Amino acid sequence: MTSTVERRRPGTAQQFVLEELRRAITTGELRPGDPIRQDTLAARLDVSRVPLREALKALEAEGLVVHHVHRGYFVAELSLADLEEIYRIRRLLETEAVRAALRRMPDGLIRSLERSQADVERAAATGDVTAMAEANRRFHFALVEASGMPRLVRLITTLWDATDAYRALYYAQDPHRQAAVREHRAVISAVTQSDEAAAVRWLDEHRDHAVAALREVLDLE
Repeated sequence: MTSTVERRRPGTAQQFVLEELRRAITTGELRPGDPIRQDTLAARLDVSRVPLREALKALEAEGLVVHHVHRGYFVAELSLADLEEIYRIRRLLETEAVRAALRRMPDGLIRSLERSQADVERAAATGDVTAMAEANRRFHFALVEASGMPRLVRLITTLWDATDAYRALYYAQDPHRQAAVREHRAVISAVTQSDEAAAVRWLDEHRDHAVAALREVLDLE
């Protein structure tokens, strides 16, 4: 992991470690299947083993890491079948959320999408994978949360968390970043016109492109 000297620490050691580990996983610094060496990590982050263990337990609950008895913690690794199943479930749940969001059309939804999209496009242009993944998440959850269905939002959040480690693999390549930019713009256009069918269609295409790209990555590995 990169140096954390210049990073501003959040309130507690556990929060700091949690942020650093999540950042390393979502940016691809720690890749799916990589071991998490606790002694080395504690020394590098200048924390004791206690907040590190608590942070790892929190990430295990999110599905980002797994624990193997006598072997320790590893970044969670999904099979192609797992990944495809998660995206199929996301399609079902997010379609429901998007339809509800467009029927409610809360004030500020389009502005929120446009702000997130501006961040997506800046990150795409500079190749900043971390910033793009964060902005992409804000974009999608602005739409999902507009559904006004908190239980549905929590289910979708769990599915997103389970695949965070793979997002960096997708955004690492410029053609994928540019495709995401185009698809997001099409979604905003559909939402602006209150066109449910078009919004759902573009979001389906958006997910399908991600799955196809990740299928190639996982097949190679």
